[in-house]
Amino acid sequence: MSFDVDKVRADFPILSRQVNGRPLVYLDSGASSQKPQQVIEAVTRAYASEYANVHRGLHFLSNLATENYERVRAIIARFLNAPHEDEVIFTSGATEGINLVSYAWAAPRLQAGDEIVLSVLEHHANIVPWHFLRERQGVVLKWVEPEPDGSLPPEKLLAAVGPKTKLIAVTHMSNVTGTVVDVAAIARGTDVPVLVDGSQGAVHMPVDVAALGVDFYSITGHKLYGPSGSGAIWISRERQAQMRPFMGGGDMIRTVSRDTVDYADPPLRFEAGTPGIVNQIGLGVALDYLMELGMENVAAHERDIRDYARDRLRSLNWISVQGDAADKGAIFSLTMQGAHAHDISTILDKRGIAVRAGTHCAMPLLDFFGVSATARASFAMYNTRAEVDALIDGLTFCRELFA
Repeated sequence: MSFDVDKVRADFPILSRQVNGRPLVYLDSGASSQKPQQVIEAVTRAYASEYANVHRGLHFLSNLATENYERVRAIIARFLNAPHEDEVIFTSGATEGINLVSYAWAAPRLQAGDEIVLSVLEHHANIVPWHFLRERQGVVLKWVEPEPDGSLPPEKLLAAVGPKTKLIAVTHMSNVTGTVVDVAAIARGTDVPVLVDGSQGAVHMPVDVAALGVDFYSITGHKLYGPSGSGAIWISRERQAQMRPFMGGGDMIRTVSRDTVDYADPPLRFEAGTPGIVNQIGLGVALDYLMELGMENVAAHERDIRDYARDRLRSLNWISVQGDAADKGAIFSLTMQGAHAHDISTILDKRGIAVRAGTHCAMPLLDFFGVSATARASFAMYNTRAEVDALIDGLTFCRELFA
């Protein structure tokens, strides 16, 4: 099907509102996306007329909630082209998924002196869990810097892999620069397990974990037009078999006695306690919505927005774009001489334009670029060229104020 951005925008009620007397121009989807009416209605319906706990009851509502909840596992598997549905583990988001791997797979296997290769592009969610292992077990973190334009050639990362490397942890798309990392080439180039932070990548382009050849792929629902507190991580059966339980509680066991415990098979083994039932149901609706639009269509529309925004930003010789690699998503981190990122964000907000200012949970990357903060405009499938123009007009206004 063709991509009709006006029709898509009509599905997002918040996009019709005003902020500070101006039409909302929402350019902060890299932090969290807005939600289509279909997701809002599904969440409301689940709470209003279908709610019960899952996996535990034999009554009608419990069976209905369980069916609606568990069908999301198949939806996520289809969205990621996972070979097996049971390779999808529900989480509260990408952060929990990465921590799951750190605690359940890496911690029992890595010893002092073992190495984890990371890129400087990473979000803190794909840094701090590995620092835990550095602090507690003496694991060595090997850092790979991007090129000055923010790109990360696979061969540069693979050159850091040595005989003590036990894991490569890398983003699929930088949340600061939009840089796309060729994770398939990295996986092909080594036998070392590869974990991918797909928080941004899965939002902006088709993902096929079978073709990528990686071992772990984590996604977060609130960026995928779904509810906060939803998400999943795909883990190959081979790696799941090497993992110990992450948290203990209900649902992740077969039997418990005073002396023994018998754990459930994956994925339930890694899903202790009452889950975010309604959040995950909402995520399933969001992914169905995306797949109906077609991720190739979404990606093509966003490439058009990216190229148009790139051309317009390059015409502003007083704006610096940090990490403007050729292969990138529609994410732009900006600095302006004489104006702090917080000032830019505040002034744009007065014009109804929402951008993010700060370090974007990626302090090592901003250190690499030699800046303390940026103003980030992160576009999504519902953004338009007219909104790019509004951003440019807003930045020009900022420049006039600080001239």
